[in-house]
Amino acid sequence: MKRFNIRVYGILINDRNELLVSDELIKGLQFTKFPGGGLEWGEGTMDCLKREFMEELSQPIDVVEHFYTTDYFQQSAFRDEDQLMSLYYRVQMIGPQVFTTKSVPFDFPDPSLQQAEVHRWIKVSDLNTDNFRWPVDKRVVKMIRELS
Repeated sequence: MKRFNIRVYGILINDRNELLVSDELIKGLQFTKFPGGGLEWGEGTMDCLKREFMEELSQPIDVVEHFYTTDYFQQSAFRDEDQLMSLYYRVQMIGPQVFTTKSVPFDFPDPSLQQAEVHRWIKVSDLNTDNFRWPVDKRVVKMIRELS
């Protein structure tokens, strides 16, 4: 059965002009992406993003503005029958940063895990599409670089 998979991501840039990214390990596959995740039934996109930041980072956020929505067909890398629809919003932290970050990519606490997630900051001036695995993220990175 063909279906839509709606994903919602946050673009969080701190006062040092660094972008927050998520390094993830799923089924042995390592990749860097924006923080966020899947829309749940009965949830609005901004509520989804706030929930994801609380679940993944324990960090309350405000959604500032819509940045980009996928405007072309993108098949899921994990489910061939899914078409991805990704929404990106600029966000800001409410209060001080409460989560920890790593300085080295893919610095997972236990490399034998099948699933893990850590976060780190990348200077916007150092952003490169090659740092991201997924096509939509690459497009958004290019857009961020063009604005900076």
